Amino acid sequence: MIGFVMVNQFLQKRLPLLTPIAVLVGVLSFEALEVFVFLVPWIFACMSFANSITIHPKEMTEIARFPLSFTLVLMGLHILMPILAFVLGWLVFPNDLLTRTGLLLAFSIPTGIVSLMWISIYGGNRTLALCVILVNTLLAPILIPATLTVFLGTVIELDSTGMLLGIFWMVVAPSVLALIIHAIKPRWVQPIHTIGAPLTKIGLLVVICLNSSVAAPYFRAMDMHLVIIVITVLCLAITGYFLGLILGRIGQVNEAEKMSMMLLCGMRNIGVGAAIAVVYFPPIATLPVIVGTLFQQILAAYFGKWRAKKMARSIHAA
Repeated sequence: MIGFVMVNQFLQKRLPLLTPIAVLVGVLSFEALEVFVFLVPWIFACMSFANSITIHPKEMTEIARFPLSFTLVLMGLHILMPILAFVLGWLVFPNDLLTRTGLLLAFSIPTGIVSLMWISIYGGNRTLALCVILVNTLLAPILIPATLTVFLGTVIELDSTGMLLGIFWMVVAPSVLALIIHAIKPRWVQPIHTIGAPLTKIGLLVVICLNSSVAAPYFRAMDMHLVIIVITVLCLAITGYFLGLILGRIGQVNEAEKMSMMLLCGMRNIGVGAAIAVVYFPPIATLPVIVGTLFQQILAAYFGKWRAKKMARSIHAA
């Protein structure tokens, strides 16, 4: 077990560096990796199970402690950010429907489960994070197709039923199984978590690598279109973090809740987004989602450290 803990700590510290490397490996080795893309939903289902095993169903009741923060985060994730992504997509890519679709998908997927790691590291409110992640994950099969349908309508053909079932089996079913095991076999939780923690990080890197292989032809072209996508996704990702802070100020929450809101609004479950894009959309639509992996962990580390310093200064001043 000690070996798993050491590997997990190693991966946790180096995740911001390893995610762009995984993209690079996928792009450079796309011919060898493309045949394994079918494994992505299975890998992600295992990741969802391992990531959810530490959550107890009773923690759902904790939502009552943070009604305003909880509501504001969901509003930011699934109303405000999709609107911004949709508007910016129309302004920047007026004649590129698939890129706009990928951009909207990238900012319609649930908050990243890995945000819990950064929230724990930088002293955010872990209970609020768990509530948001759990509810956000369970609602994903409804929220993602609904968001795409509302903003795109009949402009693009969507397999909403297939997408709903795909997200259910990739995210909801394994998460619910983990919740049940936590409730009826609590002694299993720690061993599963210890073994699963490093494996989920490895799984995330593998998913990113495989999905990057699908979008490899577009990455290898390295034209101005790709550069504009990178800049657009980066701007929206940064906006997500600031939106979380603004919503925290509107709700007049404490610093720990504000930290959680910032990271929850800023991070996205890139793995599930990429898996959906690969299965249900043409390769070019995966680009905005894959691009998000290049700097998501780096931004989380930067914003978390920045806010942690402000929290420390405010506590010291008090």
